[in-house]
Amino acid sequence: MKPTLPSSILFLDIETVPLWPSLEEAPERFRKLWQRKAEILARHQPGTPEILYERAGIYAEFGRIICISVGYFAEGSARIKSFVSEDEKNLLMEFSELMRHPKFEKLCGHNAKEFDFPYICRRLLAQDLPLPELLNLSGKKPWEVQLLDTMEMWKFGDFKSFVSLDLLSAVLGLASPKSDMDGSQVYSVFYHEKDLEKIRLYCEQDVRTLMGVFARLNGYSLEGIFLPE
Repeated sequence: MKPTLPSSILFLDIETVPLWPSLEEAPERFRKLWQRKAEILARHQPGTPEILYERAGIYAEFGRIICISVGYFAEGSARIKSFVSEDEKNLLMEFSELMRHPKFEKLCGHNAKEFDFPYICRRLLAQDLPLPELLNLSGKKPWEVQLLDTMEMWKFGDFKSFVSLDLLSAVLGLASPKSDMDGSQVYSVFYHEKDLEKIRLYCEQDVRTLMGVFARLNGYSLEGIFLPE
């Protein structure tokens, strides 16, 4: 008999965009700093600082969070909700409030140790907000850190390659998290289409897939919760 799905893990995914709609609209100091960053990026992806600016959202120093979707297992089903707003500070405050709930003892994401977790921490500090206990790693021993990463689980100690959530879900027989948009389109959907709802739905699908991947990797039953493709 397969074990019961854990209710103490909070699964998450974030969506980010550049701080300003275009480089021209950024304050002069940040324009100069981005130009320096773009010189480094251009070594691998040719383009002017203005063209490369659409990528600024993946760097916490030049980007901001517009959506955090979270999920957890309760009574044999997946519960998902989102914090989505143009007001990053308020979004982060609401997310931090949820993280203070005593039932959540661990956080889990996909490639989250490299991206989501540090990005959230950096943006909390940029907004002059305290780090929630689960994300405050200062002074903690490795075994005291309660952060899980499904990409790390899949690697089984192999640190040479990256595997996307989409690919991993396909390998494990789960539905794709991708619908009519992907991560590269978040900038345009936010700044040009101004469609936060579309971004919320996209982010929530990533979380649902993440939860299915975690369950499959750890031997939990998905019956009645996630259907294979």
